[in-house]
Amino acid sequence: MTDSRWIELDGAVNARDLGGLPTVDGSRVRPDRLIRSDNLQGLSRADIRVLVDNHRVRAVADLRTGVEVDAEGPGPLTAEPRVRIAHLSLFPEAGHNTDAAALDEDPDGDPQQPIVLPWQQRRDDGAQRHGAAAVYLGYLEDRPDSALAALRLIAGTDGATIVHCAAGKDRTGVVTALALAEVGVPREEIVADYALSSERIEAIFARLLASRTYAGDLDGQQIDKHRTRPETMWALLDAITAKYDGVGGWLRSHGWTEQDAAALRAHLLDA
Repeated sequence: MTDSRWIELDGAVNARDLGGLPTVDGSRVRPDRLIRSDNLQGLSRADIRVLVDNHRVRAVADLRTGVEVDAEGPGPLTAEPRVRIAHLSLFPEAGHNTDAAALDEDPDGDPQQPIVLPWQQRRDDGAQRHGAAAVYLGYLEDRPDSALAALRLIAGTDGATIVHCAAGKDRTGVVTALALAEVGVPREEIVADYALSSERIEAIFARLLASRTYAGDLDGQQIDKHRTRPETMWALLDAITAKYDGVGGWLRSHGWTEQDAAALRAHLLDA
């Protein structure tokens, strides 16, 4: 990936434009249509102008859980009238979120009280979701509605959509992989883009450790455990192919239509 695809921001460290990626039929993803990023809570005023004015960001697909959104509070882009923000959690959440009780245990907002994140309560899922690729497939099986809504948001936005979660690598990597695969970007390009987040892993880790929301989850963990390894994305795409006959098969089995596919292609690809 060329340096020009990274978007250098004060308040995010894993932001990049997916414009320029080729498709199998000779098209390319247009710049300023699909951007992926880590958490946007720390954006500066200058960052907002870069995204909204220079990159024409008009929508945000926020893949964080309700717990994360509540704990972090409103992000800077919520004050930008031209930007639509859609919260599309990839974890099963009843109503607003299933883990509100964890926050309710700390009614006075004690900053010393750790925040319990949804995935911390699901680490004992056993062999059914052993390994990162299995966890990624679990996102799709738990929340196909959120995944499809994110792709429809991308397709229907007049400008760029930012897809983000906390680190901008796992949940974000899955949703952007679906979008890229559906418009014909070859697997090797999808895998290569996924793996690029490892180049920023130290900065990602530092940002998350500085946040009360994520510090308890990451404290004592090794950075290497969180690198985006190519074999993980290969394994996810293989699993989707084996179970659903590819990304297109998975999408259509959950209500994605040919009209949806055409809209995504028209929006993301050059002529």
